[in-house]
Amino acid sequence: MSPNSVLILCTANRCRSQMAQGWVQHYAPKGVIAYSAGVKRTFVHPLAIKVMAESGVDISAQHSKHVEIYQNMPMDLVVTVCDSAQEKCPILPGAKKTIHQPFPDPDAATGTDEQILQVFRDVRDQIKAWASTLFEDKK
Repeated sequence: MSPNSVLILCTANRCRSQMAQGWVQHYAPKGVIAYSAGVKRTFVHPLAIKVMAESGVDISAQHSKHVEIYQNMPMDLVVTVCDSAQEKCPILPGAKKTIHQPFPDPDAATGTDEQILQVFRDVRDQIKAWASTLFEDKK
């Protein structure tokens, strides 16, 4: 059974979890809601917004949130997308299922501006490939 609510968690809720929220919502059947949060709150990385826009998914209105706001909210699926979030994530009593689906941290990329942008694109595409299969049994 596919989830009707999905919470994606990352450390800072600025890159991977924001892109994953965008892709999950993009592929979700009508009525499914995707959320994202972090174990600390920061801001949505401008390059995450840029590379998602390149693929036609607008995450510019999303903002960084702390996981505590979802502490008691029922969730069909909680997905940690980085090892740190998996280790530091508080217990979410409303989660029916929790999985760990790690992706590289594009925020840790080094090199020229173009090389860093390419890392963001690569991670975006990895997240897209994962998210595109999440709701296959609802199609």
